[in-house]
Amino acid sequence: QVQLVESGGGSVQPGGSLRLSCAASGPIFSLIGWYRQAPAKQRELVATITLADNTNYADSVKGRFTISRDNAKNTVSLQMNSLKPEDTAVYYCNAVALIGRGIYWGQGAQVTVSP
Repeated sequence: QVQLVESGGGSVQPGGSLRLSCAASGPIFSLIGWYRQAPAKQRELVATITLADNTNYADSVKGRFTISRDNAKNTVSLQMNSLKPEDTAVYYCNAVALIGRGIYWGQGAQVTVSP
């Protein structure tokens, strides 16, 4: 059974930092990463990382967010620095299975950035 369990969300002031983690169980994932959805907005890509550690970031988070994965533990983390109010959203872990290309989502973690 595939499970993606996020942790580490919360509230922080602008300029602060948070770290999100996603523990994945099930198949090997070729691609894993984070998306976010703010109120009344569409879900958008934040960052992804491949098995070969190739990363991709949204322009809005480049230089502030860092994605990393531990293949041995099947976890992916998102270090978020210099947070801005516009980073406020529900952050979802997303993974694509290496075999079969199934797409999976976590339950979401709230990140709130406000004074």
